Amino acid sequence: MEAKKFLLAATAMTFVSSMSFAADSKSASSSAKKETKVQNQKTDKYNPETCAFPKDEAGLKDLLSPEQYEITKRNGTEMPFKNAYWDNHHAGIYVDVISKEPLFSSKDKFDSGTGWPSFSQPIKNNKGIVKEKKDTTYGMTRIEVRSARADSHLGHIFDDGPKDKGGLRYCINSASLKFIPLEKMEAEGYEDWVKDFSDKDLAEAQKNPWKGGR
Repeated sequence: MEAKKFLLAATAMTFVSSMSFAADSKSASSSAKKETKVQNQKTDKYNPETCAFPKDEAGLKDLLSPEQYEITKRNGTEMPFKNAYWDNHHAGIYVDVISKEPLFSSKDKFDSGTGWPSFSQPIKNNKGIVKEKKDTTYGMTRIEVRSARADSHLGHIFDDGPKDKGGLRYCINSASLKFIPLEKMEAEGYEDWVKDFSDKDLAEAQKNPWKGGR
């Protein structure tokens, strides 16, 4: 009888201990998940030193929409006049949709009448961020533009841009870009480029914040 009581007590103690361990494990797991979430939130802010991005096909397809993948990695071209930024006139910068690296500024954007976002030059203060490559596809000879860090296909360069701005037109796919409105640039880690805009530009952007998508 005494042995039976001892066995029952031992079993009960083992059960309580297991429940306590499970609770501790669940709590630790929950804390780890919260910590990971916080770390992920921290890396959302752009930092050229820590802002990692997937380089394998599966990771890129998970990050991008089918259209974005087709254009950035298979050198596709989106439809003119039916893309996100061709007629966007809000102040801000355009970053690589994959690496989040600054590529172009609204200060260099102009209406080319082509239906695609057009810029007279890459963004200032980020030398070498875009690279040029000879493109002989479709029976034409053109100059392709790619992002240096993520090797995203961006578009092409043409020599029919504004003469007073150098004469070049960087014809870029919206799907290769993500727009960062001026009023959010500092909060998202792009404070180094805020100084390229005037106080008046910033005040106007804050008064009428961007309501676009993507």
